[in-house]
Amino acid sequence: MLHGDGVTLRPVLTADLDRLYRAHIDIANRGAHFPLGVRSESDFRREHAETGLWQREAGTLLMVNGAGELLGHIEFFRPVSYWDAFELSYQLYDGSFAGRGHVTEAVRLLVDYLFATKKQHRIQLVIVPENAASRRIADKCGFTLEGTVRGAFFNDGRSQDVVLYSLLRTDARPWRAGT
Repeated sequence: MLHGDGVTLRPVLTADLDRLYRAHIDIANRGAHFPLGVRSESDFRREHAETGLWQREAGTLLMVNGAGELLGHIEFFRPVSYWDAFELSYQLYDGSFAGRGHVTEAVRLLVDYLFATKKQHRIQLVIVPENAASRRIADKCGFTLEGTVRGAFFNDGRSQDVVLYSLLRTDARPWRAGT
């Protein structure tokens, strides 16, 4: 488990699967910027049974607050097989948790963990330009805006541009004094 001041990141347990799958299929709660695709429940449970949703180059952790409430999840994965990079993705399961710094803290915890335990030199965020909340998270976590990737994201029935942010292992991390 990764512990922060207000958020703990922990692996997905079998007991979490019902809640996690309900959140996965609740398209209305995903907001305007999260992908709308849905996996079958059998595929979802099979992957958890085989990997625990945690592998060498991809993983999902649940965000839990001090009261034990399940806030959402954060995941990492290889965006392109030949890049020395991970991409992060995250989702809050209830809008009442938004704006409290939970995702910012989760990103910081996972970034520190990945740079401490994995060889990848780069962590990136791919964000729909209109997603002001995720862009603020990228800025608060020291990610650099690299530019626009045109038509790279198909969601909500259309191809959309995204903005690409990155943080390199050698970049300063604002939450860590002296780095």
